[in-house]
Amino acid sequence: MADYIWLIPVFPAIGFIINGLLGGKTSKTFVAWVACLAIFLSFLVSAAIFYEFLHLPPATRIFEKDIFDWITSGEFSVPIGFRIDALSIIMCLVVTGVGLLIHVYSAGYMHDDPGFPRYFTYLNLFVFMMLLLVTGNNLLLMFVGWEGVGLCSYLLIGFWYEKDSASNAGKKAFIVNRIGDYGFLLGILLLFVSLGSHGIWTLKFSEIQPNAHLLSASVVTVITLLFFAGATGKSAQIPLYVWLPDAMEGPTPVSSLIHAATMVTAGVYMIARLNFLYSMSPDTMFAVALIGALTAMFAASIGFAQYDIKRVLAYSTISQLGFMFVAVGVGAYATGIFHLMTHAFFKGLLFLGAGSVMHAMSGELDMRNMGGLRKKIPITYGTFFIACMAIAGIPGFSGFFSKDEILWKAFSSGYMLIWLIAAITAGMTAFYMFRLLFSTFHGHCRASEEVKHHIHESPKIMTIPLMILAFLSLVGGYVGVPHILGGENRFEKFLEPVFGPARHTASAASAGNFDIISKAWAGEGAAHSSSSLELNLMILSVVIAFIGIYLAYLFYIKKPDLPKQFVEKFSGFYHTVHNKYFVDEIYFTLFVRSLLGIGRFLLRVVDERIIDGIVNGTGYLMRGIGSIIRRIETGYVQGYAFGMILGAIIVVGYLILKPIM
Repeated sequence: MADYIWLIPVFPAIGFIINGLLGGKTSKTFVAWVACLAIFLSFLVSAAIFYEFLHLPPATRIFEKDIFDWITSGEFSVPIGFRIDALSIIMCLVVTGVGLLIHVYSAGYMHDDPGFPRYFTYLNLFVFMMLLLVTGNNLLLMFVGWEGVGLCSYLLIGFWYEKDSASNAGKKAFIVNRIGDYGFLLGILLLFVSLGSHGIWTLKFSEIQPNAHLLSASVVTVITLLFFAGATGKSAQIPLYVWLPDAMEGPTPVSSLIHAATMVTAGVYMIARLNFLYSMSPDTMFAVALIGALTAMFAASIGFAQYDIKRVLAYSTISQLGFMFVAVGVGAYATGIFHLMTHAFFKGLLFLGAGSVMHAMSGELDMRNMGGLRKKIPITYGTFFIACMAIAGIPGFSGFFSKDEILWKAFSSGYMLIWLIAAITAGMTAFYMFRLLFSTFHGHCRASEEVKHHIHESPKIMTIPLMILAFLSLVGGYVGVPHILGGENRFEKFLEPVFGPARHTASAASAGNFDIISKAWAGEGAAHSSSSLELNLMILSVVIAFIGIYLAYLFYIKKPDLPKQFVEKFSGFYHTVHNKYFVDEIYFTLFVRSLLGIGRFLLRVVDERIIDGIVNGTGYLMRGIGSIIRRIETGYVQGYAFGMILGAIIVVGYLILKPIM
């Protein structure tokens, strides 16, 4: 079955072509069926390959197929080829599985939109590009997919381009991502040249990995940092996270698929795919983990003071991506991918749930105008509640297993400060998610009478995907039950052929100054922690999560006046957080305004005065010369004869007088 790996991306490509060419001339039903069927067929092929892998010895769970040579020059050759292994098949299942549910949901959510065919055309194109990214067997093909999903993101964020906010958000996402992509491209070029200096001209993963030892440590560090720069853009990490909250201007299912479940995790996938390079550079690993931890806490804090339901989820996504980077940064690649998968379930569900709330509330986004929806839209509430429990890390839900594993891996690797930041952030996550839940579904409804009159549950085409994702959010974590709870962590075992046995690449040197904290907190034996220590930390993380939920209950259910009192008492702090620490304003002043100033200078001085001045001056000069010559060119023969005689006299006079001069 693995021979047919190429079918996985081909089906969405066919859907894109059919809907792109015929979508405007056929019915919406036909468009939806084509788009959903394409993703369904890709999911079937992915599931069949996964089933085949389960019956193969772990060492043989890798397959490559080159379709044709794409670029050939001398010894260098890059094919259009695909690679399927434990990592890429997990990604294919997530992209096509969650993608299929979101396609079905979209058929109901976008039914009345006049851009229905265009929407599904873009959506199929996105899935094609995402599958190209995760199945490509070389860096160049991965980069094509990387850029392709960026293009689709731009198109879908600005889907309602008639709104200035949507078109501006699309441009912002496109420009910020290009900054990161520049780093990614430089990383590819440096890797290519560095291996080429040893006679290895290749960009195929299967050829880079066995030759990576030829690279010096400093070169590997630079290469991996450049790749990480790309990851910070695509996966919205500090300092390039600013585009993701604005990306909520796109349709809500797009936020669920692209800006929660799939595209934004591309950076995590890329680092996991290049794990053999990152494991050679502890300094880069530390940078990845630290940026991830700081991003997680920073974004979570902003989520405290936002009222737009989608923006709260956007900052939550940035925060959860930070957790994934913490995992891959401490060398727990399988754990990072595990959280990527569970996050796709519960965050995809949260965004679709938000869409269902908006559907019920006539498009309302402000939580201050909601409340009391629990009994009016029970299916949406029930599924949303499960997703909140999962993301808060409550035992029994999928997010508990993956998030707790990240915390444990960070602690046991000696990254004490990073563990501490992540543990506190886990409590913050529980607080802001239940703040959202209580504000939206509990208490009394604060909507207008007209909106109240129309509140209703979403149709089945929207609620069935919610229920399936809720089921996955509940049970999806049981594939990674840790040994301490009697499980075998089958997810980590399945990925061992890609990442090798679980390992800890962190070093005391990488931990730097934080080693002192590590020793003080956990003792010298942190890296050799016992099962009891792991269990105690697990209990601690659960206690932290429940504290977060209780505080949210206290603030928004038991004593709803507390938030107002807090804002009045700490108005300056609240104002700063509510305005997202003024990062957008700082970026505008430092970069946007400066670039606009440079642009105006280039336009008004360099272009209009210097370049246009030279061009126009040349024209004026030629016109002046012409006006002079025009007086001579009269058309009268006697005038020309006079000129010739006068010239002859001057020449003869010059020749006569020359000897005595």
